[in-house]
Amino acid sequence: MRDVRGYDDRVHANLLTLLVLLTAAVVAVALARRFKLPSMLAYLLIGITLGPHGLGLFMQSDAVSEVAEFGIVFLMFSIGLEFSLKRLRAMQKLVFGLGLSQMAMTTLATAAITWFGYGQGWKSGLVIGLAVAMSSTAIVARMLSDSLGLHSRSGRQTMGVLLFQDLAVVPCLILLPALAAPGDGLPHALALALLQAAAVLVLLVWLGQKYLGRIFGAVARHRSDELLVLLSLWIVVGLSYLTALSGLSMALGAFVGGMLISETIYRHQVEADIRPFRDILLGLFFVTVGMMLDLEFVLANIDKLVLAVVLLVGGKAAVVLFITWFVRTPLAHSLQTAAQLAQGGEFGLVLVELAHRLQLISLLVFQITLSAMLISMFAAPFLIKRAARLSVDLGRGDWAHKVTTVQDIAVHSIDLQQHVVICGFGRTGECIADFLALEKIPFIALDADPQRVAGARARGINVVFGNADRPEVLVAAGIGRARAVVVSYPDIHSAERVMQVVLEKRPDMPIIVRTSDDKDVARLKAAGATEVVPEVLESGLLIAAETLVHAGIPMNRAIRHVRAARAARYASLKDFYGS
Repeated sequence: MRDVRGYDDRVHANLLTLLVLLTAAVVAVALARRFKLPSMLAYLLIGITLGPHGLGLFMQSDAVSEVAEFGIVFLMFSIGLEFSLKRLRAMQKLVFGLGLSQMAMTTLATAAITWFGYGQGWKSGLVIGLAVAMSSTAIVARMLSDSLGLHSRSGRQTMGVLLFQDLAVVPCLILLPALAAPGDGLPHALALALLQAAAVLVLLVWLGQKYLGRIFGAVARHRSDELLVLLSLWIVVGLSYLTALSGLSMALGAFVGGMLISETIYRHQVEADIRPFRDILLGLFFVTVGMMLDLEFVLANIDKLVLAVVLLVGGKAAVVLFITWFVRTPLAHSLQTAAQLAQGGEFGLVLVELAHRLQLISLLVFQITLSAMLISMFAAPFLIKRAARLSVDLGRGDWAHKVTTVQDIAVHSIDLQQHVVICGFGRTGECIADFLALEKIPFIALDADPQRVAGARARGINVVFGNADRPEVLVAAGIGRARAVVVSYPDIHSAERVMQVVLEKRPDMPIIVRTSDDKDVARLKAAGATEVVPEVLESGLLIAAETLVHAGIPMNRAIRHVRAARAARYASLKDFYGS
């Protein structure tokens, strides 16, 4: 009977712990949303408050940390869904050029400061340098994904560096034990590990390209959401296991899996299936990170920690600024990339903890380095947001952009009256231009992709290079004389900047905005959009109409249903669709 009672007590205790954690998560995340702060800060605060160094309600354990690590795994899988092999090949210079440079320069600079400035010895300096060089994939990738910045110039540079850091974890995990052990077999061990890693990645990509689409097709024929979710989880866990088994990071295997699925027609379904697992596990990961911060140690060593944080954040930012300046990246983008990479990272925490266990660094050095990295991770969301705002201000004062780009735009718009300004000339922008041309309505299109602009100009289309969310660009495009502005790319933050500029100059200007989903419609309407067209709604209406016709409903009746739905949705066209 006592065993049963003891079991019941443990169950009740576990349920109470879970209830407290969920209650804290609901309250903290709600407050973060209320004050427009990243939800990850709420989870970090929960870890600090309820963890072993706070109220002591939760204790760190290997089991909890291992489960929480799957938050990073699922995050990297969802990031992989945003990429393709073609895009990754295009990023190889960023991964192995910018990534290698950042890793090497940060490691060497930190090692030199630790060795000569603090007299810790070259081994300790090298270990601390490698740990500090790592940045937080979990924080940065989540913020880039939420802000739709993965494919911006700074976003691509940041993701290239983060991917290289993930690759570098393998040789780092081999290097540390080799430094702690006697012998000279280090070069051979590193070479063998790199060959093994390359072979595993090539094998995964080859097999994935060949069989992954077929597997999803076979499962999809059963028309079971449950099977698709199970298959998605199987791929995430399976590829993570294979890469971990071969010495690579689990997150890298998950990224490869997501990248391979991105080339299939099942990408969006898989992304929707994975998101709940990703968000919950990632929240748990941030809770475990918060548990590691010892506030008592921080307060007792505040002077040393302030200096360590300044050196860590300032030094990493300076290295990235120098490298991006060297490759002639505009200052606005360099500043964003520097802020996105200036914090410590989860793999850095793993390395510094391993170094302490191997007695490569002292307890004091371990505590200061660990605390400095954690504090920098806390500060990262604020620094990234501040850098984004500052980069916009710098962009507005970019004289090179004004002198060359703006002059070209003004030349191409000077004869236009009552024209339409199309912001973005992708497939949607080109479709809009075709319709305007059919009705002989003049237009000018703005796009920040030089190759796309050159291709359009070769076909005689009035497209010019320029960032549409810059005031000087929109003024040069003639918004003072235009009849309408269309934002044809689904970047909500850029669209808001475009609307702000246009409405300052022309409060009466009709502005039509494209968005990827319904969730941003109210926000864009509040910002001043005349109409917001969500891709999901339009594709849903077309699919619904096709379904009705093939189900035996007459075409005219199906079209009436579509018109009624559009009349209810689009205010400016309500009279037409309602007729």
